Amino acid sequence: MATSHHHTDQSTQSTDQNLRRVRFMSDLQADRFGGQMIEPGHADYEVARRTVFATGAPAYVVRPDDVGDVRAAVRFARDAALPLSIRGGGHSFSGFGTNDGGLVIDLGGLDSVRILDLDRRLVRIGGGATWGTVAAALSEHNLAISSGDTRSVGVGGLTLAGGIGWKVRKYGLALDALVGAEVVLASGEVVHASAEDHSDLFWALRGGGGSFGVVTAFDFAAHTTTEVFHGKVTFPAREAETVLTGWSDYLRAAPDDLTSLVNLANPMTGGPQAPVEVHVTFDSDDADRAAEALEPIRRLGTVLDDDITLRPYADTLVDGAAPPPGLQFVLRSAFVDEESVPDVLRVLAESSTSNGAPVVGVRSLGGAVSRVPEGATAYPYRQAELLVVSVTAGPAPVVEAARPALDAMWSRLGPSVHGAYANFLSTAGEEALAAVYPAATHERLAQVKRCYDPANLFSRNHNVRPASPTDAHPHPGRDADSPYESAAEAWASSPSTNASTPGR
Repeated sequence: MATSHHHTDQSTQSTDQNLRRVRFMSDLQADRFGGQMIEPGHADYEVARRTVFATGAPAYVVRPDDVGDVRAAVRFARDAALPLSIRGGGHSFSGFGTNDGGLVIDLGGLDSVRILDLDRRLVRIGGGATWGTVAAALSEHNLAISSGDTRSVGVGGLTLAGGIGWKVRKYGLALDALVGAEVVLASGEVVHASAEDHSDLFWALRGGGGSFGVVTAFDFAAHTTTEVFHGKVTFPAREAETVLTGWSDYLRAAPDDLTSLVNLANPMTGGPQAPVEVHVTFDSDDADRAAEALEPIRRLGTVLDDDITLRPYADTLVDGAAPPPGLQFVLRSAFVDEESVPDVLRVLAESSTSNGAPVVGVRSLGGAVSRVPEGATAYPYRQAELLVVSVTAGPAPVVEAARPALDAMWSRLGPSVHGAYANFLSTAGEEALAAVYPAATHERLAQVKRCYDPANLFSRNHNVRPASPTDAHPHPGRDADSPYESAAEAWASSPSTNASTPGR
């Protein structure tokens, strides 16, 4: 009898699954969904359920062909009360682009790059495009957008959280070039957000992540670009503190054309004994000006190697290799203000040359990033001078063995750093959310969330939950003193296009 009951339970479960499948198909088709629908058992399911850093078991993965398909999928997820993940490039370290038992909307098919107005350098980019595709397409018109540093990273995830790359000190974050967005809301409605329309939503999209809707198209103001000088200069590990200190002192006053980061304890070149890598981009093809700007970098210590060359901007982006299954990644990040820089760099120099050291990256900020007014966008750390990122990777036992050294380093850094950058975190939850968004920013985002996604359909992200309906704060878009448009105004009047402008 036990066998019979077990067989009956399996048959009932199979029948329920088939009924859900039929309902899913019929509901989407009734809503005129024309894209691809993938479920367990489909030939593409094993690939479709994975992102670069995570593997899920979603009930359904859909690949829309257009914004109408996205609307249909959002409405289905809402009505069926399914967990919903939105996937652009699939590079979220926290695995937001997949889930268990829910629906994944894979935007990869919405990857067009269109010039809307060449004279005004207005560009429309699909929500599923990757930065390598964008850089290559724009290079044909001698245009570029300040983005990230990896070709396969999605435009959406990077832009909605910030966007820190090789042009950041000259042209700001990726989100600083955003002038409009086409957004599918939880209601299924499509709106265009800009400084003039749905300005509260436009403010939130620029730094607030994916909590507010599905961005199916981004409108950017690109800039003209030449080839750039790009590469790295390496120095002995024993000179880490001297190099880091000289590097940060110089970048504080360097021309905005120069953007740089330092990598320490690279496991591919020796771990704690690895050379200090100073990566640079000088955003100009003027060889004399580049030589002058790069000379202080080359004088930081004993040069082991120097591979800086002139190359197309699109070639500064690297391929993002997918890690083999079974590897874990632990990423932490924090911002550093000017007064804390010496203490932070001393800790990093000591920690990176010790056994068990994590990979450490230190990115220079300032420049155009710092000239956008605080509060003009939802990206809250405009005045930070540096961004520190640590990466620990490997099989679970390796990661666990490295945890004491990692925790010790961040414990020492704690008093001198603050916040976190959403795109460089492998954890999600209240602690991470509080680090990404200071209280005032979070409160304002929660008000916008209440207006556009009160049921929190879009929750697979560093999730800002909607404010309580009883909250007395006014609707952000109705605040006459709101600085929502000031980012665009600051951009128009900013001296950031002047190559000789000091960083801060």
